[in-house]
Amino acid sequence: MENGIARGADIAVIGAAGKTGEAVVAALPQSVTARRLVRKARVDGDFEVELETGRGLRKALAGCRGVYFIAPNVHPDEPALLRNALTAAASAGVEHFVYHSVAWPFSPSMPHHLDKARCEDELHRSPLKWTVLQPCAYAQNFEAVLTGRSETIVVPYSADTRFSFVSLEDVAAVAAVVLSEGPGEHHGATYEVGGPEALSVMEVAQMVEKQTSRTVAIEQISVDQWREQIGSGLDVNASSRLAAMFEFYNHHDFLAGSAAVELLLGRRPMGVESLIR
Repeated sequence: MENGIARGADIAVIGAAGKTGEAVVAALPQSVTARRLVRKARVDGDFEVELETGRGLRKALAGCRGVYFIAPNVHPDEPALLRNALTAAASAGVEHFVYHSVAWPFSPSMPHHLDKARCEDELHRSPLKWTVLQPCAYAQNFEAVLTGRSETIVVPYSADTRFSFVSLEDVAAVAAVVLSEGPGEHHGATYEVGGPEALSVMEVAQMVEKQTSRTVAIEQISVDQWREQIGSGLDVNASSRLAAMFEFYNHHDFLAGSAAVELLLGRRPMGVESLIR
């Protein structure tokens, strides 16, 4: 028992149906029961919740000692969703709230990053014990090329921009450690979650070619082309937010430290090279 709460009590993952949520659920130790909170149930045991109104959240969080919150990608009002989740978590007696933020949240040129900065401020002022994770760009964004399912990388920004690409598995492993150990170790902490090296998309392609003898083509398109082609199915708000991010990448690197990952996992974080098949 810790603070009157049994070890192995439930951990709720809000946004469990997405790739990050699924990875976090899979990374949690067997001693922990994961509650999958989703917008629409896909498997038995899913808890359907409505983040915009808070419907179903308090009931789904009852009895949980920890929460991992992942907002829908580029949502138009992420702070409102977080407030609903914080209110429900406090009402349900949740002990520890872990927020999935992003590296460089206070970046006014990227509106969805700035929303995450506002969310961090909401969290800091909440009555709950909290931890923030700030992951960099996922190496798995290029999984098709890394695994040989594609030979082309299409990017709407400079192929020379450098990123601290982090493995999704490492992000999930860090989340699992923080959630399992609880607020005693991690309350008030903000952990930047980056990969072990800074690489450009061009360097990733060269790395794949060197390791596999495959040829990788890079197709660099404009942000306007992306909006007309790849982003055409998104709503205007989401398209605009992502376009602003790509414009940022055209002019600036996007880097994050890996020291917290190594400290929490007790090993060096996985590099892109280790994900090439």
